[in-house]
Amino acid sequence: MSHDDFAFEPVKGLPETPPEGERILWQGRPDWWHLSVESLSLPWVAGYFVVLAVWRFVTLMDQMPFIGAFAAASPLLIMGVVVCLMLMLVGYIQARATVYTITNRRVAMRIGAALTVTLNLPYTQVGRADLKLWRSGTGTIALDLMGETQLSYLVCWPHVRPWVMRRTQPALRCIPEAAKVAQMLAEAAETRIATPKIMRSAPASAMAAE
Repeated sequence: MSHDDFAFEPVKGLPETPPEGERILWQGRPDWWHLSVESLSLPWVAGYFVVLAVWRFVTLMDQMPFIGAFAAASPLLIMGVVVCLMLMLVGYIQARATVYTITNRRVAMRIGAALTVTLNLPYTQVGRADLKLWRSGTGTIALDLMGETQLSYLVCWPHVRPWVMRRTQPALRCIPEAAKVAQMLAEAAETRIATPKIMRSAPASAMAAE
């Protein structure tokens, strides 16, 4: 029997129905493989265990036969495979639990596998958006927030700009077609900021009566 942990959401990825006039322009989630590589340093972890195994193999070659040295080094390789598989599982779970949403008014990020939170980032609070793009077309869009807005790096991780801890920058990590999404976000933000706010004032007759 299937079970949807987010069945309580009125709209996928959002804690409540968007107000009148707000439109969802794009929704997506990280590519789990790129997220594992970028945020969990998968190649470095794999390389670390390979270096340990090679070092052990080389140091034992002059003490025992080739097969014996390889057998002594192989547990390190097996351990490395297990650790990498665990990291890949974490990356997959993080990606599946994430929904990034771009509307004509804000960026919303439903993030977290164990502790789920939703970040609502109006365009009026975003000072700059930086795009990091890879050859595959996958990329990360980091948002530099203005004003007094402060976010916890640990709560938002891995959906943050790496190693920027003094002022956490939430990020749409490892999304496919990142250049297209970044262009869409830029156009929506420019339109939103350029839209004048109309304030309703009391009629002249009512003011005169007062």
